[in-house]
Amino acid sequence: MSAPSPNDRPDELDGTEQPFVSHLIELRDRLIRALIAVGIAFAALFVWPGPSGLYDLLAAPLVAHLPQGATLIATSVISPFLVPLKITLMAAFLLALPVVLYQAWAFVAPGLYTHEKKLVLPLVISSTILFLVGVAFCYFFVFGQVFKFIQSFAPKSITAAPDIEAYLSFVLTMFIAFGLAFEVPIVVVVLARMGVVPLEKLRAFRSYFIVLAFIIAAIVTPPDVISQLALAIPMCLLYEVGLWAAALFIKHTRAPEAEEDAAR
Repeated sequence: MSAPSPNDRPDELDGTEQPFVSHLIELRDRLIRALIAVGIAFAALFVWPGPSGLYDLLAAPLVAHLPQGATLIATSVISPFLVPLKITLMAAFLLALPVVLYQAWAFVAPGLYTHEKKLVLPLVISSTILFLVGVAFCYFFVFGQVFKFIQSFAPKSITAAPDIEAYLSFVLTMFIAFGLAFEVPIVVVVLARMGVVPLEKLRAFRSYFIVLAFIIAAIVTPPDVISQLALAIPMCLLYEVGLWAAALFIKHTRAPEAEEDAAR
């Protein structure tokens, strides 16, 4: 009797199929739970520190570098009401992000093979952490340096009084830019692990990526050297981290058939 081939191996997902309506119902339940988590976080932040307290915290890096006695202004009648609420909602989403991502993971996990779960779950967790680290890096380091640099160029005849809506737009743009920039290792791992781009080509692309990082930084950040360097340099370092992590993921998340072929 001939030995069974890898294609004769029983599929571990056999018998787990569900009707399409059941998937829709589960998706609805997962979305409701995610929204409830965001709502609870919003209610907690609304009570303490409150929308005004959150806005003061967000504006602190800018206020610290404004001229003596200068403050932010509101040019719209409803801005003092809407802007703090938007910030509270944004903070609530970030606070509830682990629950939201868990609901997404719980929805797709039953349809994944064991070796795919070994890939997806670490990527979900690490991408969340990296995004939050990027936002924190932007808030605690980049903002202070950028605002200090900009105010040093302001003529003495100009009194800086930024609009709160314009500041919120600027902050969100910077948070998204730095959060996504810190996802570079995840992109490298996915491209290499899925076979879209071989790891050797990604390593050879290293010098081109450095140029690309500085181009991206020049486009998405304010026209000052500090913020551009603060975005480009971490992207280059994280690209190296991604190459190292990709090699580990390729080694430890192979399908059973690929492991058997590699062992032969």
